Amino acid sequence: MQDIILTQGAGVLAIAFNRAGKKNSFTAAMYTDMVAALENAAGDDQVRAVVFQGSREVFSAGNDIDDFSSNPPVEPDAPVWQFIRALSAFPKPIVAAVNGVVVGIGVTMLLHCDLVYAATDARFRVPFVNLGVCPEAGSSLLLQKIFGYRSAAEALLLGGQFSAEDALKGGLITRLLPPDDVLAYARQQATHLADTPLSALLETKRLLKSHDAESVNARIAEETSLFQKMVTQPAAREAFAAFREKRRPDFRKVGQ
Repeated sequence: MQDIILTQGAGVLAIAFNRAGKKNSFTAAMYTDMVAALENAAGDDQVRAVVFQGSREVFSAGNDIDDFSSNPPVEPDAPVWQFIRALSAFPKPIVAAVNGVVVGIGVTMLLHCDLVYAATDARFRVPFVNLGVCPEAGSSLLLQKIFGYRSAAEALLLGGQFSAEDALKGGLITRLLPPDDVLAYARQQATHLADTPLSALLETKRLLKSHDAESVNARIAEETSLFQKMVTQPAAREAFAAFREKRRPDFRKVGQ
């Protein structure tokens, strides 16, 4: 069974996460497949918009902890870092259809999407601190930019869950919809984008993003460098072990 399913038609490329049994958690192989899909779509004039989608119950629970801890992304060109850079630099509109559980990079990737349509029952978490690592994908900059410092600090420092209503109020998502309507609406909007001139889409997105592109790229690079170091440190190892053993991590025994 393919973990990533690509469907193209009417000017839209749909990238569907197909790992519901693992809560659509991402593996290194999935990142590689998504990078290839984005790179191909960027150069294909028949693709004018991209849609990311999960299942009815879960968009993505973030990284697959077993895969992630077995193959920590300690190199700058690890698949997860390639995916973040490809997503951030993608020149065409990206639409996300978000249902259910959204965790970690499942949340931070939305910061690089242009239109995000979410179900009223979607639930978001960015528990990087809880895993002994730092934020990624430029989220320490972008989440603060849209949420404001206090709300971003609460989300990132505590790693707790926030609601779809909070995400809408903060500006993380574009519109709330009934759960059964999210995918159809997102595809409808992507099709509408695909019916407009490609040059106008490209230039409009470039203009929208150009004012802070340099600072976003710099923050992505800084977070990546820190994350690469932290992911192999005792705190992260304890967090990953606790996850596998289905227990609470004990960070007191590992110091910093």
